[in-house]
Amino acid sequence: MIHICDLGVIEYGKAFDLQKKAVRRKLEGRLEDTIFLLEHPPVFTIGRAGGEHNILADASERERLGITMFDVDRGGDVTYHGPGQLVGYPILHLEPWKNDVRRYVRLLEEVAIRLLAGYGIEAGRKEGMSGAWVGQEKICAIGVKANRDPHTKGFITSHGFAFNVQPDLGHFGLIVPCGITEYGVTSLQQLTGQTHEMSEIKSRWAAAFAEVFETEVDWPTVDVSKTLEDE
Repeated sequence: MIHICDLGVIEYGKAFDLQKKAVRRKLEGRLEDTIFLLEHPPVFTIGRAGGEHNILADASERERLGITMFDVDRGGDVTYHGPGQLVGYPILHLEPWKNDVRRYVRLLEEVAIRLLAGYGIEAGRKEGMSGAWVGQEKICAIGVKANRDPHTKGFITSHGFAFNVQPDLGHFGLIVPCGITEYGVTSLQQLTGQTHEMSEIKSRWAAAFAEVFETEVDWPTVDVSKTLEDE
């Protein structure tokens, strides 16, 4: 059973801190497999493979637009998060999936692909790049961290995915998303011409996750974030 918590809209730094506390508790055997689903206020994040050269907006422009910036410990380059984007942070032990991090990323991609199929949209993968794509445009970015479990020698995941439901796509023009210059970015709203309730997207994502990962999910579950904040 995997518990899926809906955190609503949460500032990036607070969510990052919750992730680190959740991983620590998971390593100590005090947390069941848990996924946080949420939205962030506008923020640019820079992964281990990235740099500020891929952020095109200077400090004054970021301040004017209310966009913060964080260096993070996941893989990948620069990404944007903002309202209208479904973000997920799975804190999972990968032992049931043979501790195969690449397989885990492919499974997260498949969840997004099946979610889109439910809206009549054909999505797929792009050779050599992570994420889910519709034609030449990315709709779901994936950047994960595999935290080594010293007790089992396996991995516990953190960070995760960002699925564009109806974010401000103009903000992606202020960065080189994931360091990729030759392809674009799209959203469910742009593809369907409709707005979508985030609660519905979350429910559909949870169902697709259960199907792809061949597991049961508890959705929505009790919010464990308050307990983690007290640590």
